Amino acid sequence: MKKINLLDLFSGIGGFHLGLSQAGFKVNSFYSEIDKYALKTYKHNFKNSTYVGSVTDVRGAELPKINAITFGSPCQDFSLAGNRQGMEGSRSSLILEAIRLISECRPDFFIWENVKGTFSSNNRQDFAAILQAFTNIGGYRLEWQLLNTSWFLPQNRERIYLVGYTPKKGRGQIFPIGDYSKKNNVLQVKHPTTATLIARYTALGSGSYIVERQVDAQEVIVKANTKKGFEIAKPGDSINIAQPNSKTRRGRVGKQQAQTLDTHCEQAVVSYTRDSKGKIVNYHEKDSANTIHSSTGGGGNTDQFISHKQNIRRLTPVECERLQGFPDNWTLANDNSDTQRYKMCGNAVTVDVVKAIAEKIKKVVY
Repeated sequence: MKKINLLDLFSGIGGFHLGLSQAGFKVNSFYSEIDKYALKTYKHNFKNSTYVGSVTDVRGAELPKINAITFGSPCQDFSLAGNRQGMEGSRSSLILEAIRLISECRPDFFIWENVKGTFSSNNRQDFAAILQAFTNIGGYRLEWQLLNTSWFLPQNRERIYLVGYTPKKGRGQIFPIGDYSKKNNVLQVKHPTTATLIARYTALGSGSYIVERQVDAQEVIVKANTKKGFEIAKPGDSINIAQPNSKTRRGRVGKQQAQTLDTHCEQAVVSYTRDSKGKIVNYHEKDSANTIHSSTGGGGNTDQFISHKQNIRRLTPVECERLQGFPDNWTLANDNSDTQRYKMCGNAVTVDVVKAIAEKIKKVVY
């Protein structure tokens, strides 16, 4: 295994660290994060890691030789669902701190992850400015690609990954990385036990609620602004339950995969109908759920449109961990609440995507 010192900025729950480790790097990490729940989760899972404080306080001269820097800088100001303030936003401007540390530490490589909206923010001027800032550091080859978690796991999550590295003669390049969606990587939606069931079931009302009716044991009608006025969800499909009263929303149903995970887990899943012995009726091998995201779209209490009779339930924290490539109960450190576990999963990078990139880096850089 290649030993590296990693400076893990905006480290979250350690998706970059875990992905690098799975790719064959022996990682000694120095991590920076300000969320207290993510901090204790990172330390619990990487006990030999060293905390270095907020990114604004980290100085390259105070660190040992750093081989790699990873960062998924806050993306709210770039997000298509956000205010689109771009580089002028207070959170997204923190990328400049990461660029400063790359210049100070001169790592062998660095990886930056961010939302698809970064490409188009401020008429594409923001991404051009970011590329120029990376270029001004000097000495690094830059490559980037829009990758989708659905190529590896059943979550539709598009993210930009940019890699900077010092090229070795004749070693090739990092991107492109292909579509792995043909692999049999599916989320098996298991029957929840009392201990793992997250949703509090209530009776469905009428009128503006999302789920209109259930046709039979394996088919649910979901209101949506389509030509038909509805979408059909079957077992293993996910249902986005954000903004339940919206009359313009479409694309609520994720077919055989999850939509992007958010921090409030505003996704439900249609469970399988089982017989008296617990056996799944009409089981489909390809079933999975929608993308998880990290913040609420605003629409009230999601519990009100989850019905036991219709076999619709919220995704559990463990399922969210699996959709991001983490081991079961990765976020359960020190008894974190389900609310915090959802938030951490929604904010995380996908481990399997990082692993695929890191495997290419290992061949090209070392």
